[in-house]
Amino acid sequence: MFPAELSAFHHLTTPVWVIDPIAERFVFINHAAQALTGESSLNALRFGALSACAQTRLSLYLSDLRHSSEIVEIWTLTLPAGEVPLRCRLTLASFPGLPQVILFEGANIAHGASENTAPSVGYKSRRHNFYHRFFMTTTAPMLLIDTARDGLIVDANLAALRFYGYRREEMCQKHTWEINTLGRQVLPVMAEIARLPGGHKPLYFVHRMADGSTRHVQTYAGPIMISGERLMLCIIHDITEQKRLEQELEYAALRDSLTGLLNRRQFYALTEGQTASHMPLKSDYSLLLIDTDNFKAINDNYGHLKGDEVLVQLARILEACSRKGDLIFRWGGEEFVLLLPRTALNSALDVAESIRDNVMQMRNEELPAFTVSIGVASHQAEETIDELFRRVDKALYQAKNDGRNRVLAA
Repeated sequence: MFPAELSAFHHLTTPVWVIDPIAERFVFINHAAQALTGESSLNALRFGALSACAQTRLSLYLSDLRHSSEIVEIWTLTLPAGEVPLRCRLTLASFPGLPQVILFEGANIAHGASENTAPSVGYKSRRHNFYHRFFMTTTAPMLLIDTARDGLIVDANLAALRFYGYRREEMCQKHTWEINTLGRQVLPVMAEIARLPGGHKPLYFVHRMADGSTRHVQTYAGPIMISGERLMLCIIHDITEQKRLEQELEYAALRDSLTGLLNRRQFYALTEGQTASHMPLKSDYSLLLIDTDNFKAINDNYGHLKGDEVLVQLARILEACSRKGDLIFRWGGEEFVLLLPRTALNSALDVAESIRDNVMQMRNEELPAFTVSIGVASHQAEETIDELFRRVDKALYQAKNDGRNRVLAA
């Protein structure tokens, strides 16, 4: 049952999506929005062919929204006539019984770049006026674009020429869709950007350089009148290094540094609460808890570095024995967890036995021989993930007490 405040959105003709920014899932979609997007996923809307956004993760908007920053995203709608962009305004909101959410309010649907006003008669650079001196000397890459002439780049400052690697004559013969990896699909997106209010957050794109390489950029674009000509001024900020660091940090937050497997934190993120709706866990699924037998003796006799190599070798065997869709986690120390979606107990036991056998048969002259004990349990109706884990842990404990190098089900 939705709060009454949400149900009231059904009376609006404006499409409204209410989204949990942490779980990144729809909380509520009003009738107008449902008519536009149908069963489209959030990912398809935000990262479709015509989409543009300032942040890839919604949670990164929260700080700016709390300070009332103007934030918009452009989504891709798939309609009978084809794909079209939809401009959405973001607002932070709270409702009884719900976590803090973001409201996405859709604006009018664009039908392509042809909605531009009368064609331009052609921009002419006036090298001695104040605007041109400011434009050419600023250190930020800037492009001047004529949206009425198929997104033609009519001027580029020195910083932009250095950034893209073109001579001015070359740059001013290109169109924006030639430097944007979206290609001509960027034109209807530009038509939407031209309607944006001033002060909005820059949007994220990937631009192509003269040498063929690509750079991640955030671009702020807005309309500008120069000597009676309506043009678009585009300011480019190179965020390639920032994106690389973000990806490394995200990888480090989700992965175990030694084995590269998912970590315990990610296990709970994927299996607890509302986020679990992203996982195919509504049907039967099973859990395997794998422990490296006599691991302390390996460390004592061969050293901790060799012990680490054993764990890495085990991680690779787990990957080789797992199936498509299975998830492997380094639980901590010498323990690993396999989450097997859509898997009943008998099939889970087969996977566990395959792992045990492959470990026992493994021969590596640089590593000591080792074995594993495995506890197996299948999820029961209404059982929490912690209750399931207690059962699989009990099965593992019994397998080790029974002599190790064996598989036991709870």
